[in-house]
Amino acid sequence: MRIATRIQLMIMMFLMFFTWGAWYGQMGKYLALGLHAEGDIIGSAYATFSIASIVAPFFVGMIADRFFSAQKVMGVLNLIGAGILYLLIQNHTKENFFWYILAYTLTFAPNLALSSSIAMNQMKDPGQEFPAIRVLGTIAWIAVTNIIGYYGIGDKIAIFQIAMFTSVILGIFCFTLPNTPPKATGKASIAQILGTDAFVLFRDRSFTIFFISSVLVCIPLAFYYAHANLSLTESHMTFVENKMSLGQVSEVLFMLLIPFALNKFGIKKMLIVGLIAWIVRFLCFGNGDGISSEWILYLAIILHGVCYDFFFVTGQIYTDNKAGDKIKNSAQGLITLATYGIGMGIGSKLSGIVLDKYSTKDLSGAITGHNWNGVWMVPAIIAAVVLVLFIVFFKDKKVVSNEL
Repeated sequence: MRIATRIQLMIMMFLMFFTWGAWYGQMGKYLALGLHAEGDIIGSAYATFSIASIVAPFFVGMIADRFFSAQKVMGVLNLIGAGILYLLIQNHTKENFFWYILAYTLTFAPNLALSSSIAMNQMKDPGQEFPAIRVLGTIAWIAVTNIIGYYGIGDKIAIFQIAMFTSVILGIFCFTLPNTPPKATGKASIAQILGTDAFVLFRDRSFTIFFISSVLVCIPLAFYYAHANLSLTESHMTFVENKMSLGQVSEVLFMLLIPFALNKFGIKKMLIVGLIAWIVRFLCFGNGDGISSEWILYLAIILHGVCYDFFFVTGQIYTDNKAGDKIKNSAQGLITLATYGIGMGIGSKLSGIVLDKYSTKDLSGAITGHNWNGVWMVPAIIAAVVLVLFIVFFKDKKVVSNEL
């Protein structure tokens, strides 16, 4: 790959994740403190990304892959997304927010598949070349959350203004990316897009247990994305966004440990460690305090790398090995649809209901705070149930990726 092309792809990843990171982790705090929204509204807002994740495979598989170059589709979507964000910025009511963010996420979600397609189309060995490109996304997320934390604007409409401006830049920049023409391999079946070709894997009981566990663990994951920022803020932690970025630093470090850990401990032990980390993390969120026991909150943040990498990334490797070459794409598509679509969708909605249940109000009915120990116990219990299910029924046949 030419150096100029590599730089272009790095900039693409940086801009895309800078845009995403500007609003995603902070949206719950903005809705709660900026628009005084109830938990149900916050949960519904985060569920829009799950809805978009379900729709995106159809869009990419049935339209973008067949009629238009990927970079042009990505460019147009980001410019449309910037326009929708402009309208969202003009909105000052919590009741209408859902429809604006739904419209926006429908334009943003396809970026994840389109950007990977554009990047990998330029690579001779994606397994070796893609990580160095993709890591710019994590760096961008760290950068934008630190900017937001430094200026203390996590609960302000500015998070969407930043996303709007970078969407415009990304949209225009996409038209300069290397051409990635339609694959033109005939019509894709709905079965291929949904990944139902991979249903044959359910003949293996362990894969079925892993699949169910993955869907269920995405429910606690949704709690984290929706409420961690607000929880830390109400726990009296300062510069929350800056400190939360340590989670992404942790993610990079533990990502590098995966090859060693996989060969040393095997799939089952790594997945179990990931599940235990989720439980410990939620207990820390519920019991830490930014004044007297801030170290507990730091532990919850830093555990992000273990939680995400040791379960979700390791799970992708497990799925890849189980599926084999013929249904590899279908299997990954099925897992993605079920987890980020169904699991995260259920989790986002449930997280809002739970937040309302543990809200504290004054005599006028206005929300004054939350019982965070109660809120975080719910995902902790869900993760504990998944852990027991996994330990009892999952059998590790010690399949290790050849790429590692």
